[in-house]
Amino acid sequence: MFVVNGTRRIVARDQEGSARYDALVADVSSPPVQRYRCTTCGNLTRFDVIATRRTRSFHHFTVGGELTVERTEVLAEQVEAVECTWCGPSGAVEPLPPSD
Repeated sequence: MFVVNGTRRIVARDQEGSARYDALVADVSSPPVQRYRCTTCGNLTRFDVIATRRTRSFHHFTVGGELTVERTEVLAEQVEAVECTWCGPSGAVEPLPPSD
């Protein structure tokens, strides 16, 4: 996969190295990433996040029935719970303000 001017170029190759499939796929902008901090232990890197997502995906099937998901757009996302991996349910996790 190559990225040029916000567009991904995907080239699938067979076992001999010949190009089987070549596609240009526009990148879909993803929502900003929410970062978290555990106020109990100070963890900034490991969290168990339970979320529900509503997505739209482009599915490409080969004649042989193999599926490739070429792009996925997140239409809605609801974070239901965030837990510190190290502290578990006893930890107090807070969202961090977006960094500039």
